[in-house]
Order: sequence, then C-alpha cells, then structure tokens
Amino acid sequence: MISARGLSKNFDGFTALEGVSFDLPDHGILGVIGHNGAGKTTLLRIMTGLIPPSSGSLTINGIDVVEDPVGLKRILGYLPEESHLYETMTVRSYLTFFGEIYGMEGEAIQERTARLLDTLSLEAGTKKIGELSKGMKRKVAIARSLLHDPAVLIYDEPSSGLDPMTSRTIIDFLKELRKQEKTIVFSAHNLFQVEEICDTVMILKRGKEVACGSIPELREMFGSITYTLTFSIGDLSRLGNNRKYRKDGLYYSVDGLDIDSMNELSLALPGAGGRVERVESHYPTLEEMLVKIGN
Repeated sequence: MISARGLSKNFDGFTALEGVSFDLPDHGILGVIGHNGAGKTTLLRIMTGLIPPSSGSLTINGIDVVEDPVGLKRILGYLPEESHLYETMTVRSYLTFFGEIYGMEGEAIQERTARLLDTLSLEAGTKKIGELSKGMKRKVAIARSLLHDPAVLIYDEPSSGLDPMTSRTIIDFLKELRKQEKTIVFSAHNLFQVEEICDTVMILKRGKEVACGSIPELREMFGSITYTLTFSIGDLSRLGNNRKYRKDGLYYSVDGLDIDSMNELSLALPGAGGRVERVESHYPTLEEMLVKIGN
C-alpha cells in the first residue's frame, strides 16, 4: 500500500508540490495527470526516493521513502520519462549488468532476462542499444525496471513519443502487470490511456491535488451525464428554433441534453411528424475535466 500525507516540495522558493495526500491499495494502477508544470514528475521522483520531500511523509509497502531508501529500491521499479541507457552495450549485457547491481545470482538474471525479452518481444541479438529504435529502447528500459521483480512500479510517461502500435503494446503490458499483482503509479498526457487502465486517477494543478478517485467518482465531481438525441423529421421548423440542431446525413442530432430536455424533445417529435432514431449518453472525459479545471 502507498500512503502519502501532506507531501510538499520546494525548489529555491518555488513550490512544485503542496500538501498532497492519498492512499493507494495494493495491486492497482494510479494515474497522475495535469497540465505541464502541475507537479507530476516531482511527485513521482519523491516516490522513487530520488528527491526528498520538503515536508510530509510517504510510505510504500510500509517503507518510509526517506528513512529507508535502500529498502525502497529493493521493491521498486522506476521508468523515467527519458530512457537513459548505456547505448554501447547489448540488451543482454545491459540487463545482466543491472541484475548484478540488484544482487541477483547469474542464473536468476539469465532466466529473468529471457522471460522479459520474450514477453516484450525484445530480442535484439547482438545489436548495441544505440542502434535500436525509440520503441525498442523504451522496452529495454521497462525490462530493466522489472528485472528484480519489484512489487511497485513508478512510470513517468511510459508511452511518450512512441508510435501507436508500440504504445498500445506497452499499455497492454501494464494491464498484464496488474494481473501479476503489481502496484503501478504512472503519469501520462494520453488521457484516453489513463481512462482505460487506471483504477484511480489523481489530478494535480500547480502542485496541488485537485481531485483523486475512480473514473466514476471523478465524473460525479466534474459533471453529470448528458445525452445526444438523433432523429428524423420532414420539416424541422415544426420543432421550433430553441435548440441547436446538427445535420447528420439523413438525420438531425442535438447534443448536451439533460434527462428532462431529452424526454421533452422525444415526446414532441411524433406530434411534429418526426421519429427518434437513437439516444447516446455521454460522460465527461478526463480531457474535459482538465479543460474545466484550467491551467
């Protein structure tokens, strides 16, 4: 379990993070989102023990990140936003090197490396890492973060800058890691991916936590369900001009209706010679929530 209380971080008078508190149960995925400069990377770097908080406390699986940084690294896998790799090494030699740093036995390193290369479709032969594509390099960095089989993963923009196919592969891989009972915290600008796989989402704004909850909980906080009604009618003027209608081929549509307006229009259509074709519901997306929050 991850438990944060009043986390703050100041850099020479600039407050990058202020009073952030949350709890994340085991075996879940937390997505951290917000506009540029919201404090996402600062929060993740505190969680990895790379920088200490200016105030507040943070424990991960019972380990205080400030008091026991070595114990933290044993259970943690970290993927920074940029894949800083040793580009003159081959993939296998690179992973062997880090396995030795983690204190793993040679046989365990080779077994774990083979499994990760197979799972990530990452057999690069004798190629140097510097000769690999950006997507392959990202997979190497992910393999390194998983080599010692950590319980908790902290990923900063795991699919940033990748082509759609590689990005989808990585997102699907995160889903599989959750099935393996990993706890995952990651930041992302791709809000569709966050909405798809996260159990909990935290929204940061200028270093402060604006909201934290499941997707259904956030929808309740930032707006209710609306409806789009699509209909056919011979003479649109018979409905009056008090709404903005959109022409969709043979049909008309009207967006943003609440339940009462939708019912009112549905009842009025038969009398005007029209017919309801379909009704679609719409919940606010994470993108719409961020726009509503503003910079």
